[in-house]
Amino acid sequence: MLGQLQQVKGTMQLNDSPANRTVQKSAGPYTQAGEATPQAGPVVRQNSRKGATLALLCGILGAVFLGSLLLGHYSLAPDTVVAILAAQVLDIPRTWPEKAETVVLAVRAPRAAAAILVGAALSVAGATYQCLFRNPLVSPAVLGVAAGAGFGAVLAITMHLSALSVQVAAFSGGLLAVGLSVGVAQRLGKGSPIVLILAGMAISALFQALIAVFKYIADPIDVLPVITFWLMGGLGRVTGVDVLRATGPVVAALALVWGLRWQINVLALGDDEARALGVRVVGIRALLIVAATLMTAAAVSISGIVAWVGLLVPHMARLLVGPSFPTLLPVTLLMGGGYLLLVDDVCRSVARTDVPLGILTALFGAPVFILLLARGRHGWF
Repeated sequence: MLGQLQQVKGTMQLNDSPANRTVQKSAGPYTQAGEATPQAGPVVRQNSRKGATLALLCGILGAVFLGSLLLGHYSLAPDTVVAILAAQVLDIPRTWPEKAETVVLAVRAPRAAAAILVGAALSVAGATYQCLFRNPLVSPAVLGVAAGAGFGAVLAITMHLSALSVQVAAFSGGLLAVGLSVGVAQRLGKGSPIVLILAGMAISALFQALIAVFKYIADPIDVLPVITFWLMGGLGRVTGVDVLRATGPVVAALALVWGLRWQINVLALGDDEARALGVRVVGIRALLIVAATLMTAAAVSISGIVAWVGLLVPHMARLLVGPSFPTLLPVTLLMGGGYLLLVDDVCRSVARTDVPLGILTALFGAPVFILLLARGRHGWF
Protein backbone atom coordinates (compact mmCIF):
# COMPACT_ATOMS: atom_id res chain seq x y z
CA MET A 1 0.00 0.00 0.00
CA LEU A 2 2.79 2.41 0.94
CA GLY A 3 4.55 1.57 -2.32
CA GLN A 4 1.40 2.39 -4.35
CA LEU A 5 1.06 5.81 -2.62
CA GLN A 6 4.70 6.61 -3.36
CA GLN A 7 4.16 5.64 -7.03
CA VAL A 8 1.08 7.93 -7.33
CA LYS A 9 2.97 10.78 -5.64
CA GLY A 10 5.85 10.36 -8.08
CA THR A 11 3.46 10.38 -11.02
CA MET A 12 1.87 13.61 -9.76
CA GLN A 13 5.28 15.24 -9.40
CA LEU A 14 6.20 14.17 -12.91
CA ASN A 15 2.96 15.58 -14.39
CA ASP A 16 3.58 18.87 -12.54
CA SER A 17 7.14 19.26 -13.79
CA PRO A 18 8.06 22.40 -15.78
CA ALA A 19 8.88 20.38 -18.87
CA ASN A 20 5.47 18.68 -18.85
CA ARG A 21 3.69 22.02 -18.33
CA THR A 22 5.53 23.33 -21.39
CA VAL A 23 4.39 20.37 -23.48
CA GLN A 24 0.79 20.86 -22.34
CA LYS A 25 0.86 24.52 -23.31
CA SER A 26 2.28 23.82 -26.77
CA ALA A 27 -0.03 20.90 -27.48
CA GLY A 28 -2.93 23.03 -28.64
CA PRO A 29 -5.02 26.13 -28.13
CA TYR A 30 -6.49 24.87 -24.85
CA THR A 31 -4.89 23.93 -21.57
CA GLN A 32 -5.87 21.05 -19.35
CA ALA A 33 -8.21 23.31 -17.41
CA GLY A 34 -9.94 24.46 -20.60
CA GLU A 35 -8.42 27.95 -20.68
CA ALA A 36 -7.40 29.39 -24.02
CA THR A 37 -3.71 29.91 -24.49
CA PRO A 38 -2.39 33.12 -26.04
CA GLN A 39 -2.12 31.27 -29.39
CA ALA A 40 -5.91 31.07 -29.75
CA GLY A 41 -6.42 34.82 -29.98
CA PRO A 42 -4.41 35.43 -33.19
CA VAL A 43 -5.98 32.36 -34.84
CA VAL A 44 -9.50 33.57 -34.08
CA ARG A 45 -8.69 37.08 -35.30
CA GLN A 46 -7.12 35.71 -38.47
CA ASN A 47 -10.19 33.57 -39.22
CA SER A 48 -12.42 36.56 -38.53
CA ARG A 49 -10.45 38.68 -41.01
CA LYS A 50 -10.71 35.95 -43.65
CA GLY A 51 -14.46 35.68 -43.13
CA ALA A 52 -14.86 39.46 -43.28
CA THR A 53 -12.80 39.60 -46.49
CA LEU A 54 -14.89 36.92 -48.17
CA ALA A 55 -18.13 38.58 -47.06
CA LEU A 56 -16.94 41.93 -48.39
CA LEU A 57 -15.92 40.44 -51.74
CA CYS A 58 -19.28 38.65 -52.04
CA GLY A 59 -21.10 41.92 -51.33
CA ILE A 60 -19.03 43.81 -53.91
CA LEU A 61 -19.59 41.10 -56.51
CA GLY A 62 -23.36 41.16 -55.88
CA ALA A 63 -23.44 44.96 -56.17
CA VAL A 64 -21.44 44.92 -59.41
CA PHE A 65 -23.73 42.20 -60.82
CA LEU A 66 -26.82 44.27 -60.04
CA GLY A 67 -25.19 47.37 -61.51
CA SER A 68 -24.36 45.43 -64.68
CA LEU A 69 -28.03 44.69 -65.20
CA LEU A 70 -28.73 48.43 -65.25
CA LEU A 71 -26.19 49.24 -67.98
CA GLY A 72 -27.35 49.50 -71.55
CA HIS A 73 -29.20 51.62 -74.07
CA TYR A 74 -32.53 50.41 -72.70
CA SER A 75 -32.94 52.26 -69.39
CA LEU A 76 -34.23 50.34 -66.39
CA ALA A 77 -34.85 51.48 -62.84
CA PRO A 78 -33.06 49.57 -60.04
CA ASP A 79 -36.33 48.59 -58.36
CA THR A 80 -37.60 47.17 -61.65
CA VAL A 81 -34.50 45.01 -62.06
CA VAL A 82 -34.76 43.77 -58.47
CA ALA A 83 -38.46 42.98 -58.96
CA ILE A 84 -37.75 41.07 -62.17
CA LEU A 85 -35.11 38.97 -60.43
CA ALA A 86 -37.33 38.40 -57.38
CA ALA A 87 -40.21 37.29 -59.60
CA GLN A 88 -38.16 34.29 -60.69
CA VAL A 89 -38.37 32.80 -57.20
CA LEU A 90 -41.37 34.59 -55.65
CA ASP A 91 -44.99 34.86 -56.71
CA ILE A 92 -45.32 38.62 -57.14
CA PRO A 93 -47.47 40.59 -59.63
CA ARG A 94 -45.69 41.64 -62.83
CA THR A 95 -46.08 45.38 -63.34
CA TRP A 96 -43.21 45.92 -65.77
CA PRO A 97 -43.14 45.65 -69.59
CA GLU A 98 -42.35 42.30 -71.15
CA LYS A 99 -39.47 43.90 -73.02
CA ALA A 100 -37.82 44.86 -69.75
CA GLU A 101 -37.92 41.27 -68.52
CA THR A 102 -36.50 40.03 -71.82
CA VAL A 103 -33.63 42.52 -71.66
CA VAL A 104 -32.73 41.56 -68.09
CA LEU A 105 -33.14 37.79 -68.26
CA ALA A 106 -32.18 37.01 -71.87
CA VAL A 107 -29.49 39.60 -72.59
CA ARG A 108 -27.86 41.25 -69.58
CA ALA A 109 -28.04 38.52 -66.92
CA PRO A 110 -26.45 35.79 -69.11
CA ARG A 111 -23.68 38.16 -70.13
CA ALA A 112 -22.96 39.19 -66.54
CA ALA A 113 -23.04 35.56 -65.40
CA ALA A 114 -20.67 34.59 -68.22
CA ALA A 115 -18.24 37.35 -67.21
CA ILE A 116 -18.22 36.09 -63.61
CA LEU A 117 -17.80 32.47 -64.72
CA VAL A 118 -14.98 33.20 -67.17
CA GLY A 119 -13.16 35.55 -64.79
CA ALA A 120 -13.39 33.10 -61.91
CA ALA A 121 -12.27 30.14 -64.04
CA LEU A 122 -9.27 31.92 -65.57
CA SER A 123 -8.19 33.38 -62.22
CA VAL A 124 -8.36 30.08 -60.34
CA ALA A 125 -6.58 28.30 -63.19
CA GLY A 126 -3.83 30.92 -63.07
CA ALA A 127 -3.43 30.64 -59.31
CA THR A 128 -3.31 26.85 -59.59
CA TYR A 129 -0.62 26.90 -62.28
CA GLN A 130 1.44 29.48 -60.39
CA CYS A 131 1.44 27.38 -57.21
CA LEU A 132 1.92 24.16 -59.12
CA PHE A 133 4.97 25.36 -61.06
CA ARG A 134 6.17 27.77 -58.33
CA ASN A 135 6.40 30.50 -60.96
CA PRO A 136 4.59 33.84 -60.55
CA LEU A 137 4.70 34.52 -64.31
CA VAL A 138 2.70 31.43 -65.27
CA SER A 139 -0.78 31.97 -66.71
CA PRO A 140 -3.55 29.62 -67.94
CA ALA A 141 -2.06 29.85 -71.44
CA VAL A 142 1.25 28.33 -70.35
CA LEU A 143 0.50 24.86 -71.74
CA GLY A 144 -1.03 26.11 -74.98
CA VAL A 145 -4.69 25.87 -74.03
CA ALA A 146 -5.54 29.36 -75.33
CA ALA A 147 -3.74 28.86 -78.64
CA GLY A 148 -5.27 25.40 -79.06
CA ALA A 149 -8.75 26.72 -78.33
CA GLY A 150 -8.18 29.55 -80.79
CA PHE A 151 -7.12 27.10 -83.49
CA GLY A 152 -10.17 24.93 -82.88
CA ALA A 153 -12.49 27.93 -83.15
CA VAL A 154 -10.73 29.22 -86.27
CA LEU A 155 -11.02 25.81 -87.91
CA ALA A 156 -14.75 25.65 -87.15
CA ILE A 157 -15.35 29.22 -88.36
CA THR A 158 -13.48 28.51 -91.60
CA MET A 159 -15.74 25.50 -92.19
CA HIS A 160 -18.84 27.72 -91.60
CA LEU A 161 -20.04 25.61 -88.67
CA SER A 162 -22.64 26.70 -86.12
CA ALA A 163 -21.90 28.72 -82.98
CA LEU A 164 -22.25 25.58 -80.87
CA SER A 165 -19.76 23.76 -83.07
CA VAL A 166 -17.31 26.64 -82.71
CA GLN A 167 -17.52 26.35 -78.91
CA VAL A 168 -17.06 22.57 -79.01
CA ALA A 169 -14.12 22.92 -81.40
CA ALA A 170 -12.50 25.56 -79.18
CA PHE A 171 -12.94 23.38 -76.10
CA SER A 172 -11.51 20.34 -77.91
CA GLY A 173 -8.60 22.33 -79.33
CA GLY A 174 -7.62 23.56 -75.87
CA LEU A 175 -7.60 20.03 -74.49
CA LEU A 176 -5.64 18.78 -77.51
CA ALA A 177 -2.94 21.41 -77.05
CA VAL A 178 -2.43 20.57 -73.40
CA GLY A 179 -2.44 16.86 -74.19
CA LEU A 180 0.33 17.40 -76.74
CA SER A 181 2.32 19.52 -74.25
CA VAL A 182 2.07 16.86 -71.56
CA GLY A 183 2.91 14.10 -74.03
CA VAL A 184 6.04 15.89 -75.25
CA ALA A 185 7.13 16.61 -71.68
CA GLN A 186 6.66 12.99 -70.68
CA ARG A 187 8.59 11.80 -73.70
CA LEU A 188 11.50 14.21 -73.41
CA GLY A 189 11.66 15.23 -69.78
CA LYS A 190 9.90 12.46 -67.87
CA GLY A 191 7.35 14.90 -66.44
CA SER A 192 9.80 17.63 -65.44
CA PRO A 193 7.91 20.88 -64.69
CA ILE A 194 10.49 22.96 -66.59
CA VAL A 195 10.31 20.72 -69.64
CA LEU A 196 6.50 20.83 -69.41
CA ILE A 197 6.49 24.64 -69.53
CA LEU A 198 8.93 24.67 -72.45
CA ALA A 199 6.84 22.08 -74.28
CA GLY A 200 3.75 24.22 -73.68
CA MET A 201 5.50 27.23 -75.18
CA ALA A 202 6.44 25.21 -78.27
CA ILE A 203 2.94 23.78 -78.75
CA SER A 204 1.44 27.24 -78.25
CA ALA A 205 3.72 28.68 -80.92
CA LEU A 206 2.75 25.84 -83.26
CA PHE A 207 -0.98 26.51 -82.89
CA GLN A 208 -0.42 30.27 -83.21
CA ALA A 209 1.30 29.60 -86.53
CA LEU A 210 -1.62 27.43 -87.66
CA ILE A 211 -4.04 30.22 -86.72
CA ALA A 212 -1.98 32.64 -88.82
CA VAL A 213 -2.11 30.23 -91.78
CA PHE A 214 -5.90 29.99 -91.62
CA LYS A 215 -6.23 33.78 -91.26
CA TYR A 216 -4.06 34.19 -94.35
CA ILE A 217 -6.16 31.86 -96.51
CA ALA A 218 -9.56 32.86 -95.07
CA ASP A 219 -12.12 34.79 -97.09
CA PRO A 220 -11.40 38.45 -96.21
CA ILE A 221 -15.06 39.42 -96.61
CA ASP A 222 -17.00 36.79 -94.65
CA VAL A 223 -14.62 34.66 -92.61
CA LEU A 224 -11.61 36.77 -91.61
CA PRO A 225 -13.59 39.40 -89.64
CA VAL A 226 -15.33 36.66 -87.65
CA ILE A 227 -12.01 35.01 -86.84
CA THR A 228 -10.43 38.31 -85.84
CA PHE A 229 -13.23 39.30 -83.49
CA TRP A 230 -13.41 35.85 -81.90
CA LEU A 231 -9.69 35.91 -81.16
CA MET A 232 -10.06 39.35 -79.53
CA GLY A 233 -12.51 37.93 -77.01
CA GLY A 234 -15.98 39.09 -76.10
CA LEU A 235 -19.25 38.15 -74.44
CA GLY A 236 -21.68 40.03 -76.66
CA ARG A 237 -23.29 36.91 -78.13
CA VAL A 238 -23.34 34.71 -75.02
CA THR A 239 -26.69 33.16 -74.15
CA GLY A 240 -28.00 31.49 -71.03
CA VAL A 241 -27.57 28.10 -72.68
CA ASP A 242 -23.90 28.86 -73.35
CA VAL A 243 -23.38 29.75 -69.70
CA LEU A 244 -25.05 26.56 -68.50
CA ARG A 245 -23.02 24.50 -70.94
CA ALA A 246 -19.73 25.94 -69.67
CA THR A 247 -20.73 25.86 -66.00
CA GLY A 248 -20.56 22.06 -65.72
CA PRO A 249 -16.86 21.63 -66.61
CA VAL A 250 -15.88 24.73 -64.64
CA VAL A 251 -17.69 23.63 -61.47
CA ALA A 252 -16.30 20.09 -61.74
CA ALA A 253 -12.76 21.44 -62.13
CA LEU A 254 -13.22 23.90 -59.26
CA ALA A 255 -14.45 21.07 -57.03
CA LEU A 256 -11.34 19.03 -57.86
CA VAL A 257 -9.02 21.97 -57.13
CA TRP A 258 -10.84 22.67 -53.86
CA GLY A 259 -10.49 19.04 -52.82
CA LEU A 260 -6.73 19.18 -53.45
CA ARG A 261 -6.15 22.66 -51.98
CA TRP A 262 -3.93 21.41 -49.13
CA GLN A 263 -1.83 19.28 -51.47
CA ILE A 264 -1.29 22.37 -53.64
CA ASN A 265 0.01 24.19 -50.60
CA VAL A 266 2.51 21.38 -50.00
CA LEU A 267 3.54 21.24 -53.67
CA ALA A 268 4.50 24.91 -53.44
CA LEU A 269 7.32 23.83 -51.10
CA GLY A 270 8.97 21.72 -53.80
CA ASP A 271 8.75 18.15 -55.02
CA ASP A 272 11.19 16.67 -52.50
CA GLU A 273 9.45 18.25 -49.52
CA ALA A 274 6.05 17.21 -50.86
CA ARG A 275 7.18 13.58 -51.24
CA ALA A 276 8.60 13.65 -47.73
CA LEU A 277 5.18 14.75 -46.46
CA GLY A 278 3.42 11.90 -48.26
CA VAL A 279 2.05 13.73 -51.32
CA ARG A 280 1.96 11.78 -54.58
CA VAL A 281 3.56 14.52 -56.64
CA VAL A 282 3.11 13.10 -60.15
CA GLY A 283 -0.51 12.06 -59.68
CA ILE A 284 -1.57 15.26 -57.92
CA ARG A 285 0.16 17.42 -60.53
CA ALA A 286 -1.58 15.52 -63.33
CA LEU A 287 -4.99 15.98 -61.70
CA LEU A 288 -4.40 19.70 -61.18
CA ILE A 289 -3.28 20.18 -64.78
CA VAL A 290 -6.44 18.43 -65.96
CA ALA A 291 -8.62 20.59 -63.71
CA ALA A 292 -6.96 23.90 -64.67
CA THR A 293 -7.06 22.98 -68.35
CA LEU A 294 -10.70 21.95 -68.19
CA MET A 295 -11.88 25.21 -66.65
CA THR A 296 -9.70 27.30 -68.96
CA ALA A 297 -10.91 25.54 -72.09
CA ALA A 298 -14.55 25.84 -71.00
CA ALA A 299 -14.12 29.56 -70.32
CA VAL A 300 -12.27 30.32 -73.55
CA SER A 301 -14.84 28.39 -75.59
CA ILE A 302 -17.56 30.97 -74.79
CA SER A 303 -15.48 34.13 -74.43
CA GLY A 304 -12.66 33.86 -76.92
CA ILE A 305 -9.09 34.57 -75.85
CA VAL A 306 -9.04 36.87 -72.80
CA ALA A 307 -5.52 37.71 -71.71
CA TRP A 308 -3.98 38.83 -68.41
CA VAL A 309 -6.84 37.78 -66.12
CA GLY A 310 -5.26 34.51 -65.01
CA LEU A 311 -1.89 36.20 -64.54
CA LEU A 312 -2.96 39.41 -62.79
CA VAL A 313 -5.80 38.47 -60.43
CA PRO A 314 -3.86 35.83 -58.39
CA HIS A 315 -1.20 38.45 -57.62
CA MET A 316 -3.87 40.90 -56.45
CA ALA A 317 -5.41 38.21 -54.26
CA ARG A 318 -2.05 37.35 -52.68
CA LEU A 319 -1.57 40.99 -51.71
CA LEU A 320 -4.91 40.80 -49.92
CA VAL A 321 -4.78 37.45 -48.08
CA GLY A 322 -1.29 36.01 -48.53
CA PRO A 323 0.02 32.94 -50.40
CA SER A 324 -1.78 30.12 -48.53
CA PHE A 325 -3.76 28.38 -51.27
CA PRO A 326 -6.79 27.28 -49.17
CA THR A 327 -7.42 30.96 -48.40
CA LEU A 328 -6.24 32.22 -51.78
CA LEU A 329 -8.64 30.02 -53.76
CA PRO A 330 -12.03 31.56 -52.79
CA VAL A 331 -10.59 35.08 -52.78
CA THR A 332 -9.14 34.60 -56.28
CA LEU A 333 -12.45 33.19 -57.50
CA LEU A 334 -14.46 36.18 -56.25
CA MET A 335 -11.93 38.78 -57.35
CA GLY A 336 -11.58 37.23 -60.80
CA GLY A 337 -15.33 37.16 -61.38
CA GLY A 338 -15.75 40.74 -60.19
CA TYR A 339 -12.76 42.02 -62.14
CA LEU A 340 -13.85 40.62 -65.49
CA LEU A 341 -17.44 41.75 -64.88
CA LEU A 342 -16.20 45.31 -64.32
CA VAL A 343 -14.06 45.18 -67.47
CA ASP A 344 -16.99 43.85 -69.49
CA ASP A 345 -19.18 46.68 -68.17
CA VAL A 346 -16.61 49.13 -69.50
CA CYS A 347 -16.55 47.25 -72.82
CA ARG A 348 -20.26 47.83 -73.42
CA SER A 349 -20.49 51.35 -72.06
CA VAL A 350 -17.35 53.11 -73.32
CA ALA A 351 -18.57 53.23 -76.94
CA ARG A 352 -21.75 52.78 -78.97
CA THR A 353 -20.64 49.26 -79.89
CA ASP A 354 -18.94 46.61 -77.80
CA VAL A 355 -15.19 46.92 -77.43
CA PRO A 356 -13.52 43.48 -77.61
CA LEU A 357 -12.94 42.16 -74.12
CA GLY A 358 -9.39 41.00 -74.74
CA ILE A 359 -8.29 44.50 -75.71
CA LEU A 360 -9.37 46.09 -72.44
CA THR A 361 -8.05 43.27 -70.24
CA ALA A 362 -4.64 43.80 -71.82
CA LEU A 363 -4.87 47.61 -71.55
CA PHE A 364 -5.81 47.37 -67.86
CA GLY A 365 -3.75 44.32 -66.99
CA ALA A 366 -0.31 45.36 -68.24
CA PRO A 367 -0.05 48.67 -66.29
CA VAL A 368 -1.52 47.15 -63.12
CA PHE A 369 0.91 44.25 -63.31
CA ILE A 370 3.82 46.70 -63.67
CA LEU A 371 2.61 48.52 -60.54
CA LEU A 372 2.38 45.24 -58.63
CA LEU A 373 5.87 44.32 -59.81
CA ALA A 374 7.20 47.71 -58.71
CA ARG A 375 5.57 47.31 -55.30
CA GLY A 376 7.10 43.88 -54.79
CA ARG A 377 10.60 44.79 -55.97
CA HIS A 378 11.06 48.36 -54.79
CA GLY A 379 8.11 49.18 -52.54
CA TRP A 380 7.09 52.22 -54.60
CA PHE A 381 3.59 52.33 -53.10
